[in-house]
Amino acid sequence: MKTIKIFTIVGIFSFIFFSFTTIMQDKWVVPAKYVNMKNPVPAKQDAAIGKSLFDKHCKSCHGKEGYGDGPKAAEMKGDLGDFSTEEFQKQTDGELFYKTTFGRNDMPEFAKKVPDDEDRWLIVNYIRTLKE
Repeated sequence: MKTIKIFTIVGIFSFIFFSFTTIMQDKWVVPAKYVNMKNPVPAKQDAAIGKSLFDKHCKSCHGKEGYGDGPKAAEMKGDLGDFSTEEFQKQTDGELFYKTTFGRNDMPEFAKKVPDDEDRWLIVNYIRTLKE
């Protein structure tokens, strides 16, 4: 009987610990260097290129309008985000640049697929046009 109580208590604490760990991992922490980074590419510059790059590299998961409803979205485990929301758009350009560059979990790293920093900034600019 005592053994069952111990296993029950250990099981409950393990569940709480792993639940807490999972919640903590969901927060995507962006280094301050990137949070405060300014976008060097003017918003209207090469807008068609930004859209083209988004269509090629992002639309399959994030969808045409950035709602997170692309054809590959169902295969993904995490929340793809809704780029049109105020909450998403509150992120700085530097945060979006960081997430696009380095990726995490299902979000691939685009530093190699889109090696030119300016191109990734153009994608950030295009994402800004998807707000509600």
